Amino acid sequence: MPCGSPHRALRRTAAVVLATSVLTASAVLPASAGPANTKNPAAQHSVRGGVSKQNFYFVMADRFGNGSTANDDGGLGSDPMVSGYDPTRKGFYNGGDLKGLQDRLDYIQGLGTNALWLTPSFKNKAVQGGGQLDNSSAGYHGYWVTDFTQIDPHLGTNAELKTLIDAAHARGMKVYFDIISNHTADVIQYKETSPAPYISKATEPYRTATGEVFDDQDYAGTQDFPALDAGTSFPYTPVVPAPERDVKVPEWLNDPTLYHNRGNTTFAGEDSTYGDFFGLDDLFTENPRVVDGMVDIYKMWIRDFGIDGFRIDTMKHVNDEFWQQFGPRVLSYAKEQGKDEFFMFGEVFDTSKSVTSKYTTKNRMQAVLDFGFQGAARSFASQGSKATGLAGFFAGDDWYTDADSNVYQLPTFLGNHDMGRIGTFIAQDNAGAPDAELLERDELAHELMYFSRGNPVVYYGDEQGFTGAGGDQDSRQSMFVSQVQEYLDDDLLGTASTHASDNFDAQHPLYRKISELAALTSEHPALRDGAQQNRYAADGAGIYAFSRIDAKDQREYLVALNNSETAQTAAIPTYEAKQPFELVYGNAAAEAKSDAQAKLTVTVPPLSAVVYQASGRLAKSEAAPAVVLRKPVTAAGDATRLKVTADVDGNSFHEVTFQARTPGGGWQAIGTDDNAPYQVFHDVSAVEAGTAVEYRAVVLDNAGHTSASEPRSGVVGEPTQPETVTVAGSLNTELGCTEDWQPSCGQASMSYEPAHRLWQLTVPNLPAGHHEFKAALNGSWDENYGAGGEPNGANVVLDHSGGAVTFLYDHASNVISAVTAGQQPAAVSAPGSLNSELGCAGDWMPDCSQAQLALDPLDGIWKLTVANLPAGSYEFKAAINGSWAENYGLGGAANGSNITLNHNGGPVTFRYNPASHLITAG
Repeated sequence: MPCGSPHRALRRTAAVVLATSVLTASAVLPASAGPANTKNPAAQHSVRGGVSKQNFYFVMADRFGNGSTANDDGGLGSDPMVSGYDPTRKGFYNGGDLKGLQDRLDYIQGLGTNALWLTPSFKNKAVQGGGQLDNSSAGYHGYWVTDFTQIDPHLGTNAELKTLIDAAHARGMKVYFDIISNHTADVIQYKETSPAPYISKATEPYRTATGEVFDDQDYAGTQDFPALDAGTSFPYTPVVPAPERDVKVPEWLNDPTLYHNRGNTTFAGEDSTYGDFFGLDDLFTENPRVVDGMVDIYKMWIRDFGIDGFRIDTMKHVNDEFWQQFGPRVLSYAKEQGKDEFFMFGEVFDTSKSVTSKYTTKNRMQAVLDFGFQGAARSFASQGSKATGLAGFFAGDDWYTDADSNVYQLPTFLGNHDMGRIGTFIAQDNAGAPDAELLERDELAHELMYFSRGNPVVYYGDEQGFTGAGGDQDSRQSMFVSQVQEYLDDDLLGTASTHASDNFDAQHPLYRKISELAALTSEHPALRDGAQQNRYAADGAGIYAFSRIDAKDQREYLVALNNSETAQTAAIPTYEAKQPFELVYGNAAAEAKSDAQAKLTVTVPPLSAVVYQASGRLAKSEAAPAVVLRKPVTAAGDATRLKVTADVDGNSFHEVTFQARTPGGGWQAIGTDDNAPYQVFHDVSAVEAGTAVEYRAVVLDNAGHTSASEPRSGVVGEPTQPETVTVAGSLNTELGCTEDWQPSCGQASMSYEPAHRLWQLTVPNLPAGHHEFKAALNGSWDENYGAGGEPNGANVVLDHSGGAVTFLYDHASNVISAVTAGQQPAAVSAPGSLNSELGCAGDWMPDCSQAQLALDPLDGIWKLTVANLPAGSYEFKAAINGSWAENYGLGGAANGSNITLNHNGGPVTFRYNPASHLITAG
């Protein structure tokens, strides 16, 4: 068959290749790259702000320091079932307060902290639960709010908060408040039943006060909303016990019609947004009265107390329209109050970047907590996973890039008060290892967090080696002397101390290490907010390396981390050849020099990191590089985003600004990327499906030169899939076709997998040899795609050693490829929100025996058949070898998005293909 004509090849900084080698690859740029323009006003720098240089200390006030015993019981008396105070119980108030925090500001600042983040501190319902000490808990964690205008009396007073904030500001430290808009304390009961299972909107829709059915989504984001009646508008009838009818402040919170009133959430599907969290009263955030009320509450804390920002609880469980109003309104008000660097970040408990990034793009918030980083850091530092997994994680950072924010603003963390501590994970993952190794792994995790992009968060006590039996209450130990037996049994890392004494040791090795890292990144600010470029990753435990470079200073830093238990050496790519480097951190050669191929040979000791700084700045570019856009395609993982990628000639520091316009509109900047591969994931959710959107890219080189690409269009929405796709090529007769290059051969026909939006064909035993092929659509050559997804393009080449091969075709990009499986894993599981239905102890458990797939030796596919999975909306992924160290999601992507299964009930079979990494259910 005819092959496409060759194009002129140009060298460029290119896509990440996850291998034991350079994380760059050559590519082809058409000769039609845009002409140089020395002053294109569209060229911009990648977004940075003061929030990309924060070192957070996240602290639970009740568990830090007891500055005053007078407020231990909150003024409610000695009965713990009334006051919530019992220092012997991990689920009750233990005595810490705001004064205790202020008394220890020297200690906190000594870590290099410049941002103090407090768990929710508003007045709480003191005790909730079953009515007995053993089945109840207190509101020490701050998430059962009754009064949003007052500090909880167990922690102090509003005046003491103001004193703490003023004292922190005097030291140059910012103070962040943990806030809630999803729910209040459990006050509302349901007349019909308790507990109350969730009732869907399809089963029982909302009704107006006059009885008319309506959909609240028709009003979300507007200033209109129907009048409601507690007796007729909801699937359950909300009632409030007389003693609590006026307990909430502000007063509007006592109106039961301002809550969803649909019963308890299962944290999946519709009820994830509308359901009550463990009975907590779930606010009707689609109602503009709730939006306005919440905005007013948090304006007060900014105005009267000088709060510098908010961490927002349970953001994932509030409707998008709420955030689209709340974020811009609160940020605008803060700036009116002189808070130019006011910063908000939300809790979206998900590791899929396609999910978490929508809150900073579509939903107009500034940042989210980086749960994906937590999982990737644990896998690397604690579980000794492949370094390529960490490189693959960072390669997805462009999901966050838009016109006013990017991944550099995200707070990164290693553990927290819900999931557990990094010390716990390390001890669990390395059972039986000596304390010295556990400490080294803990330090390695913190080195990764401080040297990589984002704002590092230290969870209080981690700097003292705190561990614990798990998450939630087991990860909330006090820094002062504890009387909780479960805490007294903990083994702390790096010390002989226990929780039977205070733990404010500034000589603890982790305290000293964190202080050192903070000081180093302050001295070398490129390590805090410089552009981060993937450089190298071992295909196994070993070295992961990346560059950091400041757009103004133009001096490259090379960071190399080794998660192997032996020293490792690698030749790591850099920006320039023959460039001297000097060691600024770690135990390695004091000086080094990149070779003629711009590679720097580095040896990294086991379980440690080294950092080198280039002696000179990058040479200035003489002319702007050529830039060309690839075909914009629907993003895998989110059909409301278009993936737009630019290829740039050369190997230097570049910044690429992407612009978009719809028919009749002007060019609008949609994001600037400062590391290869240069790309954005443009939110087109507000654009009608089928609309053509035109894109262009403008590159800014390190000398201020610019050049622009030719425009290229993409179409919003899922592409219409062809009737058939055939692997047509020189291998067709081996597949059983009557001749080669047969576009209508049934044996070469691919099947469509709707969850992944991919066509696939698995050949169990393709003979060894040199094969060429293309994708032929609808049984003819009228529409066909070759290498790179080009229409009528060059044949795709497969030099095959024999055995199974899987062909994949993506109609969004028109790319067809062939993948072969390596060594079969030891185990494959399907962790997800359905695990408890399978009999696991909980959901998302990669090591649960009931979620394990079995290898079918006949076709090499892993399978699990569930005889009767209850109807519901579920999410799942593929986990390898019983942990999250290696996992695959939508499209077979490593650390990819969760896969959705909308199941009608009955049997279902999960299948995992080790070649494509696709896991399916059907």
